[in-house]
Amino acid sequence: MTDTALVWFRRDLRDFDHAALAHALREHDRVYCAFIFDSDILEPLLQRGLVADRRVEFILRAVENLDKALKAKGGGLIVRHGRAVEEIPRLAAELKVTAVFVNRDYEPHALARDAAVAARLREDGREFLDFKDQVIFERDEVLTKTGTAFSVFTPYSRAWRARLTPGDLAAHECTAKPGQLAVPINAADPAVAVPPTPTFFTLEQLGFAPTDLRLPTGMSGGAQLFDDFLTRIDRYHEQRDFPAVKGPSYLSPHLRFGTVSIRQLAAAAHAESLQAGGRGAEIWLNELIWREFYQMILWQRPDVVDHAFKPACDALVWDAAPELFAAWQTGHTGYPLVDAAQRQLLQSGWMHNRLRMVTASFLTKDLGIDWRLGEQHFAEWLLDYDLASNNGGWQWAASTGCDAQPWFRIFNPVTQSERFDPQGKFIRRYVPELSDVPDKFIHAPWKMAAPPENYPLPVVDHTLARERTLARFGALKNPPI
Repeated sequence: MTDTALVWFRRDLRDFDHAALAHALREHDRVYCAFIFDSDILEPLLQRGLVADRRVEFILRAVENLDKALKAKGGGLIVRHGRAVEEIPRLAAELKVTAVFVNRDYEPHALARDAAVAARLREDGREFLDFKDQVIFERDEVLTKTGTAFSVFTPYSRAWRARLTPGDLAAHECTAKPGQLAVPINAADPAVAVPPTPTFFTLEQLGFAPTDLRLPTGMSGGAQLFDDFLTRIDRYHEQRDFPAVKGPSYLSPHLRFGTVSIRQLAAAAHAESLQAGGRGAEIWLNELIWREFYQMILWQRPDVVDHAFKPACDALVWDAAPELFAAWQTGHTGYPLVDAAQRQLLQSGWMHNRLRMVTASFLTKDLGIDWRLGEQHFAEWLLDYDLASNNGGWQWAASTGCDAQPWFRIFNPVTQSERFDPQGKFIRRYVPELSDVPDKFIHAPWKMAAPPENYPLPVVDHTLARERTLARFGALKNPPI
């Protein structure tokens, strides 16, 4: 081992099974750790008025948790607030490191940021080293037999599983030798001039306000949720589609910010799936593979950020309906399950996966509104917002994406409600205006002789909306299958 390194934490806020940290500890005598509250990410949120952003609070708590864990190992976390493209090269120069270690990100803006940082570091004679960490298989590691990218999930999933080996699920060893993790204060190393900065920033110092964040945060919160889910994973396939039931893992925000390890989760799911009665674990592992499928699609086709995966669908003519869009955003469409889902999002920063499909289908197929507007709304409110999964999910629902819901198969919001919230428990939780509505009318309260006065009638007729959607896609020169 030689010289000094800097590990730059981003969406990997943990001190265990961390590829970049493991490599840095293996290759260098001293290792500094840093996190940047990137103003290039935070400022646009503030400009849009998202002052009470649950994600920022989640990250802050995770950073505090990570610093505590690193201090227990003899180190600590350097925390800065500014443009990462400027702060990381500046910090690398202050610390006189020979290399900066990171885990790869695959989103277009992150790739551009990393390229800019790498160029600055090279100018100073320093290395920028990146590693696979947030997925089991990345970029072009799972391809068809002809060497092309998959566009359909099922064969991708089969290929993913066929390629999997125990080594792919093995954890990265992050044990530090005594004194190897550097303490981020001037007194620890008088030869290094590190301007004093607060170990932590408050939300107010970052320009944000406290939120009603309810989810356990940090590595400890991720471990708590994972342990709880393992007691329920055998029933996952039976309970995952019912929003009134505790069926999901609730780990998606922790996966998004890396407070859990994808290898740990996938290894547990894989092992459980091989056991008798392991159907729940097998289905959950499939959900983890969907996540990697969409990551691969985004890397292969970065144009999907603004365009349909199926080029023909860019010619779709969507409706300009701001009043209908506002009704959908706030949960006042007159369709109880859709409204309950939208209100769950606004009140908690999370939405049940089944309901993400239902509400996305409703926006695009019933209201005829561009999927990109819905995607942007989710991007603002979802605690677990991930560009690849969000984009993939929205294009699936809109029938513009890879392996998408066929455009002629359209969710009926009432039958979805009857099937997945049969007693209306979820609806009543988030739409209190319907608390006294009898069970037989909870999915379609407008059918009552005297509908509730404080709840809107349906903003559209589903049958007519379905016909308009069929006509919308049928007008394309080459409608996608």
